[in-house]
Amino acid sequence: MANKDTLVNVKNLSVDFRQGETVTQAVKGISFNIGKGETVALVGESGSGKSVSALSILQLLQYPAASHPTGEIWFEGRDILKMKPAELRGIRGSKISIIFQEPMTSLNPLHTIEKQVGEVLKVHRGMDEKAARVRTLELLEKVGIREPEKRLSSYPHQLSGGQRQRVMIAMALANEPDLLIADEPTTALDVTIQAQILELLAQLQKEMGMAMLLITHDLGIVRRMAERVYVMQAGSIVEEGATEEIFTAPKHAYTKQLLAAEPKGKPPQSVETGQVVVETDNLKVWFPIHKGVFRTVVDHVKAVDGLTLKLRAGETLGVVGESGSGKTTLGLAIMRLIASEGPIAYVGKRIDAFDSKQMRPLRKEMQIVFQDPYGSLSPRLSIFQIIEEGLEIQAPELSYGQRRERVTQAMQEVGLDPSGLDRYPHEFSGGQRQRIAIARAMVLKPKFVMLDEPTSALDMSVQAQIVDLLRDLQQRHNLAYLFISHDLKVVRALSNYVIVMRAGKVVEEGPAEQIFASPREDYTKALMAAALDVKVAHRTAVAT
Repeated sequence: MANKDTLVNVKNLSVDFRQGETVTQAVKGISFNIGKGETVALVGESGSGKSVSALSILQLLQYPAASHPTGEIWFEGRDILKMKPAELRGIRGSKISIIFQEPMTSLNPLHTIEKQVGEVLKVHRGMDEKAARVRTLELLEKVGIREPEKRLSSYPHQLSGGQRQRVMIAMALANEPDLLIADEPTTALDVTIQAQILELLAQLQKEMGMAMLLITHDLGIVRRMAERVYVMQAGSIVEEGATEEIFTAPKHAYTKQLLAAEPKGKPPQSVETGQVVVETDNLKVWFPIHKGVFRTVVDHVKAVDGLTLKLRAGETLGVVGESGSGKTTLGLAIMRLIASEGPIAYVGKRIDAFDSKQMRPLRKEMQIVFQDPYGSLSPRLSIFQIIEEGLEIQAPELSYGQRRERVTQAMQEVGLDPSGLDRYPHEFSGGQRQRIAIARAMVLKPKFVMLDEPTSALDMSVQAQIVDLLRDLQQRHNLAYLFISHDLKVVRALSNYVIVMRAGKVVEEGPAEQIFASPREDYTKALMAAALDVKVAHRTAVAT
């Protein structure tokens, strides 16, 4: 039973989604409450019903496709589910605000930052242009945007991921809400930026005395931020309790499974006499900066600035660093997808001067797995067509039946049921889609695979499964991996050797065990602290 300090009280909430005659129950009679000034976490894997439950509080689900067959959501003595549209508008953005996972899709690409933050103030506070501008500057400064006056006229694409998330926070907090719903607010961010955003949210919460509902699958964030936790599985709450209690003495099998889901194990032992698959020497990727009517080159953005590496068959080279450090640019240069200077050798042959026609025969041996499988898989093609596409180009001698057989084998190898070959990407979970992306690369039997943040958008348990799969495929086929990531736990589980990049340069490099056990450079130490301090703090708390 909720007490007088309860801000939101959700009772027996169910959510159904209807598609034609099919009804899917996404949330099954859950109950939870949030106290004034309290941080409560809803945790669970994708599809558990976390976000649907949170969106129900603000009535942001699409009706009539979504419905609530049972439930009440009490806020300030009124049931939100029974409110009329005008009443809801009085609550949304002013009393209850929300921060979404991906700011680039939440912010309007056609409007400046000033217009988007100011709109919230004009609609809910009735401010005029001048007052809204003054308040917008205050908010941008409050959320840590440097030189906010210069950012007022910027568009979302001109900001970094961390800056865009700070703008989202400024918009959410513009009207000093009583409750902030944060739906995976740091999933797409680097570990150091993630730490800054979490610290900022905690600080603002303390200053404003607001409550927070944190939706996440990242248990490290829960440990740091939440006072109480509700664990969701398949639409039901399976466990609840104080954060420390949940982490030190979990009762439900699913909670134990989540806590044990971090990527584990060690990479396959590297062989120093193995074939060198990729080698670079003083590699540079400089992008010119043009100015003036005649577009004169006045300077360069040194995305990769003099990088030397050597990668052997059966090895994984981990490349870590913040956004903008040059990690992905390095990978694209090695794959000959962007121009670069300096020697690049593939299995002993110089390829840095190759044009697209010369590179084509090598493409089947040099493959990429991207970060977001939903963006890299065509929604208009079936899974068979997606995986088969490379075979049609690189192995035209194969018949349809032979291609079908090769695709089936690739599906089985990555742990997918081949009976789903004729389904489409939207019919699969995030983890399954990433397995499809891996199958697309593996069907061509490559020697070298560039893995660009392949696990960052996945649940912890799915991350662990993908890491195990990549490790197994590497051992089976003696693959060389260039593994680009900001998730140091995954890098440690997969990499033999690590390069730490910052502003296009190598800050530190060496065997993975050495880098993780005793980093020398301050920047590397800061990355480690941001990624691993929560875990260390937790171990210390348990030990004491």
